[in-house]
Formats: sequence, structure tokens, C-alpha cells
Amino acid sequence: MSDKNVDEGKGRVKEAAGSLTGDQSLKNEGKVDQAKASVKDSVDKVADKVTGENE
Repeated sequence: MSDKNVDEGKGRVKEAAGSLTGDQSLKNEGKVDQAKASVKDSVDKVADKVTGENE
């Protein structure tokens, strides 16, 4: 499992837990974790293109 998938999974769990418990802070933390996962994925894709690893 990639770092992106781990971070995204953590984020989804935190967001769901925050929703269930009414903890807005935890819900927001989950959204941040998911956003970080998306940014990491984008950076990795750009880095791969720059270094030519996808060819």
C-alpha cells in the first residue's frame, strides 16, 4: 500500500469518526489528511515525469 493510500485511508477514517461523534476538529483533520494524500500523489506524478520514470 502506498503512502497516498495510507494517508487517504487515515483521512477517511478520521472524517467518518468525526462525523459519528460530532467532533468537527477530527472531521477536519481527516479532510486535511485526504488533501495531503492528493498533493503527495500529484507531486509524485510530476517527479516521475521529470525524471522519466514513467517511460
